[in-house]
Amino acid sequence: MNCFALLSLMLMLVQLCPCSPSMQNCSTQNTDQSFTAVRRVKRGWVWEPLFATEEQTSVVPVYVGQLKSDLDKQDGNLKYLLTGEGAGNIFVIDENNGKIYVTEKLDREKKPFYTLRAQAINRSTQLPVEPESEFIIKVRDVNDHEPQFLDGPYMATVPEMSPEGTSVTQVTATDGDDPSYGNSARLLYSLIQGQPYFSVEPKTGVIRMASQMDRETKDQYLVIIQAKDMVGQAGAFSATATVTINLSDINDNPPKFQQRLYYMNVSEEAPVGTTVGKVFAEDNDIGENAAMNYFIEGDSSDAFDIITNNETQEGIILLKKRVDYESKRRYSIEAKVVNRYIDDRFLKDGPFEDKTIVKINVEDADEPPVFTLDNYVMEIAEGAMSGSLVGVVTARDPDDDDCPVRYSIVHGIHLKRLFSINEHNGTIITTKPLDREIASWHNITVTATETRNPEKISEANVYIQVLDVNDHAPEFPKYYETFVCENAVSGQLIQSISAVDQDDSAERHHFYFSLAQEATNNSHFIVKDNKDNTAGIFTAKSGFRRQEQFSFYLPILILDNGIPPLTSTNTLTITVCDCDTKVNTFYCRYGAFMYSMGLSTEALVAILACILILLVFFLAIVAIRQQRKKSSFSEKTEEFRENIVRYDDEGGGEEDTEAFDISALRTHTVMRTHKPRKKVTTEIHSLYRQSLQVGPDSAIFRQFISEKLEEANTDPSAPPYDSLQTYAFEGTGSLAGSLSSLGSNMSDADQSYDYLTDWGPQFKQLAGMYTSHRSVGD
Repeated sequence: MNCFALLSLMLMLVQLCPCSPSMQNCSTQNTDQSFTAVRRVKRGWVWEPLFATEEQTSVVPVYVGQLKSDLDKQDGNLKYLLTGEGAGNIFVIDENNGKIYVTEKLDREKKPFYTLRAQAINRSTQLPVEPESEFIIKVRDVNDHEPQFLDGPYMATVPEMSPEGTSVTQVTATDGDDPSYGNSARLLYSLIQGQPYFSVEPKTGVIRMASQMDRETKDQYLVIIQAKDMVGQAGAFSATATVTINLSDINDNPPKFQQRLYYMNVSEEAPVGTTVGKVFAEDNDIGENAAMNYFIEGDSSDAFDIITNNETQEGIILLKKRVDYESKRRYSIEAKVVNRYIDDRFLKDGPFEDKTIVKINVEDADEPPVFTLDNYVMEIAEGAMSGSLVGVVTARDPDDDDCPVRYSIVHGIHLKRLFSINEHNGTIITTKPLDREIASWHNITVTATETRNPEKISEANVYIQVLDVNDHAPEFPKYYETFVCENAVSGQLIQSISAVDQDDSAERHHFYFSLAQEATNNSHFIVKDNKDNTAGIFTAKSGFRRQEQFSFYLPILILDNGIPPLTSTNTLTITVCDCDTKVNTFYCRYGAFMYSMGLSTEALVAILACILILLVFFLAIVAIRQQRKKSSFSEKTEEFRENIVRYDDEGGGEEDTEAFDISALRTHTVMRTHKPRKKVTTEIHSLYRQSLQVGPDSAIFRQFISEKLEEANTDPSAPPYDSLQTYAFEGTGSLAGSLSSLGSNMSDADQSYDYLTDWGPQFKQLAGMYTSHRSVGD
């Protein structure tokens, strides 16, 4: 069976002449409008690509190429079909001969290619004679875009005195046209400004040094680069870019030490990392060309090191390990400085390094004692007698005078109770027997102090392990609550037991279980050792009676495998339960409790019934008392209701003397006898003139209160209990006294307000109102 071949139809950048509507023939008019036909045959398909122009506007379809199957016998029996991107609207195919035409304007920048599929079918059967094949039509470009420097303006740096041809930087322009076809996107670079110091490669845009330049003469240059497409041909588009080139410094000067010899001192007490001193070398270069590294040579003791301070470019000499005045008192080292970045072009002028000598003196110091070990590990058996030897620690004075050392134990008062140390020879002994089960390790700190200088102290850690001794017998791990039914049969398992031992064992613990000798002959139970550190308790007979014996105490002997082996007797309490063969633990516990109390179930029920009756009787008494308290309170409430009357009636103000009737405050059941009152006007005048001369504590207030109190006491309609009487009385400072109409039983017509005119200009308006009101009333 024949197969399709992959088709690739490409539109070239040449114009085509318009084709006839029949799409069969096309003529050429010049070389730019000609086409090239290429015939290729691959398996079943034959195609001839033809190249059209991008962005060509066509009124009639333009021929692109032809698809042809090798099964096509030119008898019109085959029909060609075209599907895919743009099929039917952009690309059409002549179904008789397989020729493809483009019917619309193409733009490569919007879509550079189209993917289509072709198929040939038999007109008679409508079946394909070839499998469907996919092919690509590529759109070729025309020069319609200018070059662009997307990264400009450019900045570049090049070392001074660089040789001719040194690459400085590269500028790159881009062109939106197709670089794979024609010269539309082929760019040519040229130098507009920057000669004779720089040059540019035409094809790559690489800027190079054209001559050696000194940074000290001029450190910056401005270069202008031009890029043209069409390889610089006539009609090409162009663009320019500016490049700023800076000359950087080079390392052409070696570093030099300021001194040929340095003297330094260090104490033998100085810790590792102590700064001993500093050295410094100068370099006339700047920036990284002046960066340098310091090294030490000739130090066989390896006691010192040197590092570089990158900010100050100093060499800092450090103590690498402790020095000892008694061992070595002077050191001589050689320090070297080397430029970090060396330019090989200038090595012919000499090495870029320098050396100096550093002499270091060790200063003597009174050092603390030194233990032979930093950490000691000792062992002692548990239970050892007080005063038993644990171990010995040793320390010595490293100084020449070898001062005696005194030992002591610190860090923990409780540790001193267990251990003590001989302050002269460092011997550690126990002060009491040790128990490994309480603590298997003890950590103590021992100090060594110079006798002549107590401030010189050193410490060492001592770890003491307490070795195990088999001094604990095995025992039950918990209390076993064991029950046996009265109807239990012989050989019935009633309890499984195990054991624990506080001692350590070199091998795994192994326990042996058996009945104690005194219970072997007359026991109702037997013990069966399971050989796995557990045992089972079995009945040795059938049937038990609680009335005869309520509980049994079974002594069990447990033996361990220690050296020497230890045994213990543990008592297992077995309670007889009123059950068949299966034990109900809750019921048995309840029965055991009742039996121990000497009570039967009937007696317990009777006691509970009595308690319940007493509780009900007590609650009834409490309820009756509460009810009586509520009744008493209701009576008092009713009495209050008969004597308290409340009104929410407001008067109409000073001018309204008719709206409020004070007689409404008097109920039908309680009527006070009216007592004639003094004339309010006369009383106001009197109180007003007296209030100008007396204060709040004067007799006028006491007299007023006494009168009101006497009036309340002589009132026959007053209630038989204490009551609160409230009165309003204006005292010192009031020029008007009281003008309330509630305080008078006379009408406005019976009163004269002429006295208001004597009160001054502040009451002029008020006097006018009341005087006019009286005239109208008259």
